[in-house]
Amino acid sequence: MRALVVEDEPRLATGLRSGLEAEGYAVDVALTGTDGLWLAREHGYDVVVLDLMLPEVDGFEICATLRAERVWTPILMLTARSADTDQVRALDTGADDYLTKPFSYAVLIARLRALVRRGAAERPCLLQVGALRLDPAARKAWLDETELVLTARELSLLEFLVRRSGQVVSKRTILEHVWDDAFDGDPNIVEVYIRRLRTKLGEQFITTLRGAGYRLASP
Repeated sequence: MRALVVEDEPRLATGLRSGLEAEGYAVDVALTGTDGLWLAREHGYDVVVLDLMLPEVDGFEICATLRAERVWTPILMLTARSADTDQVRALDTGADDYLTKPFSYAVLIARLRALVRRGAAERPCLLQVGALRLDPAARKAWLDETELVLTARELSLLEFLVRRSGQVVSKRTILEHVWDDAFDGDPNIVEVYIRRLRTKLGEQFITTLRGAGYRLASP
């Protein structure tokens, strides 16, 4: 396994390198955000250990840039700040995990193993189907450059369909995921919300397959 450590504290960076090498990793170290971003772009790492507070370019920007460029290497963010807002922002920016300093080295290694097992699967922060874009964290959606005005339920249904773009999903499946098992109302509520989305998106995005369900795809 090849790991990149982006950490501006030389002693901690050296300790991480030694510890990871003892676990069998091949390790590169960057002491600035600029160097870390360049290395992450240029090499096929299996995992990145990324400090949040870095000189030149911070961890948030590095993570967001890599994800925007479709670099899906698993990222474990490190920080001395424990504020919930930082953790939320790190994960929403595209980090896969978050560890607050000081941390247990055994926990760090276990989390890296878990990330490596998952691999570098595509997991964009911003979902897109043609001209339709959706930001699940911000709870917003746009068609071209126009922001759509959606209720919470409409947005949940749209996100469910976008995440399964190109697939046919049944009315029952939609009810189970967008509503819940306790819903005992009229199942035709799905049709009502599909009509609402068509009104706001246009008829071309969502296709009805009689007897099977619905499919959202780029026109």
